[in-house]
Amino acid sequence: MSHTNGLAAGGRPLRAVTAASEALLVAERFAIGALMALLTGLILLNVVTRYSHVPLYWIDESAIFTTVWLTFIGASAMSRLRLDFSMTLLTERLPAGAVKAMRVLSTLCILGFGLALAAMCWLWMDPVGIASAGFDGREYGGATFNFLYTERTQTLNWPSWVVYLVMPLFAFTLIVHSAANLIEDLGLAPPADRSSIGLHTAEEVA
Repeated sequence: MSHTNGLAAGGRPLRAVTAASEALLVAERFAIGALMALLTGLILLNVVTRYSHVPLYWIDESAIFTTVWLTFIGASAMSRLRLDFSMTLLTERLPAGAVKAMRVLSTLCILGFGLALAAMCWLWMDPVGIASAGFDGREYGGATFNFLYTERTQTLNWPSWVVYLVMPLFAFTLIVHSAANLIEDLGLAPPADRSSIGLHTAEEVA
């Protein structure tokens, strides 16, 4: 096998990471649009029902949870598009090589945060522990004093862990996106072409 063919074969896992990141980004774009529509609908419904003197007590909590999910999913998409907040006071005065090194360092920090958050979610949600307890939240809580699986939301009466699932989901997508960004920063894969799906700015995500 030639050296060129070896590099091409070795690059397939890297291209798989960037492809997975782009697929997640497309899914996040539709999720963001759906959540924004849902949030708008909930707010309008709240206005109408309050004006009609028949307020629905569960709308406020629904709007809060929708906003939370929208924030996490939006932050994940912004990280892939590199539209998150950044401080450029130092980097804009550095030479090109140093700028690239700082960009790689920044991406590594984001990747590290995603891995740390994933580890925290694993310890907190403890899927092995709850499975060992036969998915009995009361038994698991009594043995571990972790009452995540017995708590319920105040008005919707949903299991709280369902709402909190956005955190491990965010950790996973952030890891994939930051890994893809790191691959591109190191020049191991070309930047993604999103012209076909129209994703370039924050406004186009929604």
